[in-house]
Amino acid sequence: MMATLKELSKVEERFVGGHRLCAGCGHGITVRMILNAAEGSNVVVGCATGCLEVASTIYPYTAWKCSFIHNAFENAGATISGVEAAYRALKKKGKVKEDFKFIAFGGDGGTYDIGLQSLSGAMERGHNIVYVCLDNEAYMNTGIQRSSATPTGADTTTSPAGKVIPGKQQPRKDLTAIMAAHNIPYVAQTAINNWQDVHKKAKKALEVEGPAFINVLSPCPRGWRYNTPDIVEITKLAVETRFWPLFEVENGKWKLNYKPKKYVPIEEFLKPQGRFRHLFKPGNEHLIKAIQEEVDSRWLALLERCGETPELPPR
Repeated sequence: MMATLKELSKVEERFVGGHRLCAGCGHGITVRMILNAAEGSNVVVGCATGCLEVASTIYPYTAWKCSFIHNAFENAGATISGVEAAYRALKKKGKVKEDFKFIAFGGDGGTYDIGLQSLSGAMERGHNIVYVCLDNEAYMNTGIQRSSATPTGADTTTSPAGKVIPGKQQPRKDLTAIMAAHNIPYVAQTAINNWQDVHKKAKKALEVEGPAFINVLSPCPRGWRYNTPDIVEITKLAVETRFWPLFEVENGKWKLNYKPKKYVPIEEFLKPQGRFRHLFKPGNEHLIKAIQEEVDSRWLALLERCGETPELPPR
């Protein structure tokens, strides 16, 4: 049964206030939602170097009220799978009696890119873990460099919009589909504007036997350059424009969780963000058109995978 907000408000927090995450950052919201879904369980968290780790563990303080392991940028998957393997061995010997859940958090840089090998190995080996990607679409902690999660046209410090290039020229990697290709029990994509969707998917991921992966869109006010109070609205626009669809893959079966009722053009998602400001200059109309075509193409492919009618609503 789905938890209510009233019920969730009574859950003991495992990620508490006092951290140094920026105002309007999606990471703290996401982590609280995921950990609240683990109510009643002992939890071990593995956290890759990045915004979340840096802002939540400034010595001698910590925002974590659970077992916490900080590891390098690229090996969150290896670390949490090693801990899970040690736990299974100790429990088999009777040296550990309690049950534990193992959750890893990593940003898109440490997940899509330099941590992909570590993550893929953990998934393929079948460890009983949940890996959560906090996707803010760039290496935000080290200076807003582009990653393979950065969308086409975004202005970053390593794909600067100017006379030479109009922002990032390559389309973003579809990591959620890559994880589904590992044939693991559970894969999902979600966003913080829909707390019920996040909670439901986190619950499922924590309950399955074997590896699970959740990709969460986690806006960054510094890298995306939006008005910080608008974080939920920005995320909602990502979903409504079909830029970030909500879906899950359970034991190989794809399911669409939300279908927008009307066609919202990608401009509505791009406009509030400073990283896309250059796209709206005269003469760049073709760039927005290309981004729209990319979004539409991915949406149609997703509908087909989910067994939905592959058509777009009228614009």
